[in-house]
Amino acid sequence: MRISRRSLLGGVLAAPVAGSAWPTLVEPRFLEIRHRTLTLPHMPAAHGPLRIVFLTDLHVGCPHVTLDRTAALVEQANALSPDVILLGGDYVVQGVVGGRFVAPEDTARVLGGLRAPRGVYTVLGNHDWWLDGWRVRKAFEAAGIPVLENEAIPLPEGPKMWLAGLADEQTRTPDAVATLARVPEDAPVVVLAHNPATFATVPDRALVTLCGHTHGGQVSLPFYGPLVNATKSPLRWTYGHIVEGGRNMIISAGIGTSVLPIRFNMPPEITVVDLQSAAAAEALAA
Repeated sequence: MRISRRSLLGGVLAAPVAGSAWPTLVEPRFLEIRHRTLTLPHMPAAHGPLRIVFLTDLHVGCPHVTLDRTAALVEQANALSPDVILLGGDYVVQGVVGGRFVAPEDTARVLGGLRAPRGVYTVLGNHDWWLDGWRVRKAFEAAGIPVLENEAIPLPEGPKMWLAGLADEQTRTPDAVATLARVPEDAPVVVLAHNPATFATVPDRALVTLCGHTHGGQVSLPFYGPLVNATKSPLRWTYGHIVEGGRNMIISAGIGTSVLPIRFNMPPEITVVDLQSAAAAEALAA
């Protein structure tokens, strides 16, 4: 197996990080509330604003994410005045050092306490399907949280807005084009996908695509950035607000960890995304 110069250099730089207490005992317990505001020229003024609270990659059972912490996350998310709450999948954990299995039924029961006037929705991730995607889906639907897989739905209440949830890139077959074709042409649509690699096929009409999966790389070295993103997408699609050809994607650092229970310069986060129309923003500024 060939080892790239970037991987070799990254391993050398990461070694002291992995061996220290901060990334294993301290930073994974943090929580950032990351606010991102998108002013969108193709969002009709009459269809916004919209506040999305986005949680992803909880990996409940990894060393720093218990059911009690999940319950605290629910309270914090509800307090952020969301219009809609979106969940990015990967609720279970397999193989993380120091972790233990937590049944998806228990996790779904706790997350069933999430509340937003326009609803709470989820997609599933690769870890969910590696366990048993149908079991995870059943657990969330029993908790009152719809699971979307290549499905588009109009959000209830408020201005017209659609949500498209796509299948996981690694374990299923996402179809962004066919899914968004079900949305009326004049309706704005938000896309929810677990893996940022799916963004490559999302049509231009989407207001934004929300993704998780990467955990922001878990380790982001100063002056170097993330080492890996565990996807087939480019490394620049690892974290943050990505703009490609006028299309917007937001990748959250998520909550939990996988493989190694470490985070460095990439703390867990709840992501708050405020969508507003450029026309409406200009009118308010006038």
